Amino acid sequence: MSRPMRALAFDRFGGLVSVRELPRPAAPDGGVVVQVHATGLCLSDWHAWAGHDPDITAFPHVPGHELAGTVAAVGAGVGRWRVGDRVTAPFVCGCGRCTWCRDGDAQVCPDQTQPGFTHHGSYAEEVVLHAADHNLVAVPDGVTSVAAASLGCRFATAYRAVVHRARVRAGERVVVVGAGGVGLSAVMVAAARGAQVVAVDRNPRALEAARRAGAEHTVLADPGTDVVAGVHEVLDGGAHVALDAVGTETTCATAVHSLRRRGRHVQVGLLPAAAGHPRVPMDRVIAFELDVLGSHGMAAADYPEMLALVADGTLRPQDLVGQVVGMDVAADLLPALRDAPRAGMSVLDPRR
Repeated sequence: MSRPMRALAFDRFGGLVSVRELPRPAAPDGGVVVQVHATGLCLSDWHAWAGHDPDITAFPHVPGHELAGTVAAVGAGVGRWRVGDRVTAPFVCGCGRCTWCRDGDAQVCPDQTQPGFTHHGSYAEEVVLHAADHNLVAVPDGVTSVAAASLGCRFATAYRAVVHRARVRAGERVVVVGAGGVGLSAVMVAAARGAQVVAVDRNPRALEAARRAGAEHTVLADPGTDVVAGVHEVLDGGAHVALDAVGTETTCATAVHSLRRRGRHVQVGLLPAAAGHPRVPMDRVIAFELDVLGSHGMAAADYPEMLALVADGTLRPQDLVGQVVGMDVAADLLPALRDAPRAGMSVLDPRR
């Protein structure tokens, strides 16, 4: 019997998150076990802890879905990967067999798996990833594990939202509502494409981080402040593209109302119906002929173009990392993620 591994886990939704010992996983057929070197603390993990994801049905549960590390064990049928390979993976792992996966759209695979949701995640020394030949991505030598871990959800999600969904072009005006991990990533990607970017957040430190990431203007979302008017004043008529990187009724409405006529709205922040289905200002969508787009991660097939930009320094996700912490600190951080002021990403190193 193998020795146990350390992991962060909780026994009920909204319950205590603690460091504990759990059995080490075995590599499934077609899958691998990855030794985790870095894993991001993401607001989606808070949603999992709060009980907003129906895929979580068994306890104790280990969250975590943004990761990088080395392959520790290889299951039967895996052809592309060997023990010791440095890898990362999208947080949405496709089955590799369906129409969507074959077309390169694994991020909407109906039989997808997600570490930290459909099974134990990466807030642990080791994690299982399924359909490895389809979902794993090699990490280039020049990219650190911390940078690679930050790609798995927030940065890759923002990259797809800006590049593949909104199709932001040089010279366009982009407003990003929320300057947490996804928002800062979206700011960096949009600025790298030559857009004029405005960031909106309630935290002055987050707006400072947004300016460092490439935002030309920022708007502080103070209580009582007309944020939409502030955006329109800065952008002289509104944005071509708006991205809600938070996921509340208020931030969604702010993003939609920040658009100019015929603009494109991208919803990235989760809008869970835990407190009732959120309202979206569809009257504005109709009157201004706005495009409303969803964006849900990014398939492994699309990673190489993004990783090439990281490797050559055009994109620097590592600059968005605010702190790297150990297990004990992460256990305290996770339940507070929703309301904690954010000015960059937090990354867990399970080996600490």
